Amino acid sequence: MSTSPLPRQRIGLLFSYDWDTLCFNRLQDRYHYDEAGFDLFAFPSNARLVGFDLERFASAQAAKARRHGWAGVVSHHEQFGALAAALVAEKLGLPGTPVNAILACQHKLHARRVLQQVCPEANVPFEDLDARYGAAIPEGLHYPAYVKPIKAAFSVLARRVASRDELHRHTRFGWRELWVIRRLVEPFERVVRARLPQAGTAHRMMLEQPVQAAQYNLDGWVFKGQAHALGVVDAIMYPGTQAFMRWEHPSRLHTAVQAQALDVAQRFLQAVGFTHGLFNMEFFHDAATGKLSVIEFNPRLASQFSDLYRHVHGLDPHAMSIELALGRDPALLPRVAPTAGAAASLVYRAFSPGAAPPMPSTAQQAALQRQFPDAMLFMQPKSGHALERDFKWLGNHRYGILHLHGRDEKQLRQRAEQASALLGWPAPYAECLSAVAVAAAAAAAAAAAAQAPQLSLHEYRPIPSGD
Repeated sequence: MSTSPLPRQRIGLLFSYDWDTLCFNRLQDRYHYDEAGFDLFAFPSNARLVGFDLERFASAQAAKARRHGWAGVVSHHEQFGALAAALVAEKLGLPGTPVNAILACQHKLHARRVLQQVCPEANVPFEDLDARYGAAIPEGLHYPAYVKPIKAAFSVLARRVASRDELHRHTRFGWRELWVIRRLVEPFERVVRARLPQAGTAHRMMLEQPVQAAQYNLDGWVFKGQAHALGVVDAIMYPGTQAFMRWEHPSRLHTAVQAQALDVAQRFLQAVGFTHGLFNMEFFHDAATGKLSVIEFNPRLASQFSDLYRHVHGLDPHAMSIELALGRDPALLPRVAPTAGAAASLVYRAFSPGAAPPMPSTAQQAALQRQFPDAMLFMQPKSGHALERDFKWLGNHRYGILHLHGRDEKQLRQRAEQASALLGWPAPYAECLSAVAVAAAAAAAAAAAAQAPQLSLHEYRPIPSGD
């Protein structure tokens, strides 16, 4: 007796781009997607920033969900999507991360205060920069310091500063920059004022004590209040810089430290009421002192790493996110056979103008697909003012990202070198970079530290998640 296949459940996907698009597309035989949102970094889509209101957007999506019968709503988008999905789930009575937990994680100053209460040993000294955008810098602050927005809009606004003069230069913004910053932060600000007023305004910046140590990411999920680890991904920097060169999994970090990181995450997430959903905790670990220092909590999946877990563990974090949106325990999802013992997200950068190699030709891309059928390639060519601004803001130009895996770390590197050669790009391993390139990277990092950023929403498109 034959049975008809079960109808695909309808899922709302909000602000789903880049890795999310690729990874959710793999699941199309199981789910029907209704997508909503807009691209913050492409014109004319980003014109919707004018007057954008998260509560209004969430109400409109909730109405659509009732008409179409959404079984769940998902977003891994940091700027607006994660909060929007939480608001929609709340309005519909669907499983989701509590709204206040999203706010508490994304308001970086409030998160530091909570961390100081529940995990002071994993916190770093911090203070509010008590000045509006462009206002005079108060006396009596401690330097060197790491300055960053309370509600992150662009990573280029986060920087180490050595003096009051350097902080002053960093926080001078023209009217165009202020227009962009305020419209990226204001939708979050309105929800914070209504739901978490004790956090204070997000229209400002904060200072933290700089940390010099290896950087990691703990990825995991919370179900019925209990935090579980997907794993840890290691960050490898270009020599002499804080520019990511590779993300690698599995981690070299000792399992006892990984367990310590999960314990810190459990205590913090419980304190902010994060009872359900995927999370990502960025942290430092100093091998010499044993100190673990939290960088920040992201209340969503770090989509850039999803592919790494799928290859190494047979786990699909995007499928797990849908299970959570449906109110089901993602630990019960069947695993597929792992295809690798090691996987990496390789980040290609040039540290001086004119040093970026050409984009791969159609023939080169076809050769990559033939020899490395599971590779994921993202090409990011820039020219003119967009390229100039990359060097001014970041001291480098990220022109591509490639995901690869291997039987082990040794084979992964061999494959990375082979694939890079096919593309005509230098493999992102320190030993594969020329001495000139390494020196240029260090010089560019120093030069970038002395430059104040100039924002242009039309010309800067960051990769979401880890990088």
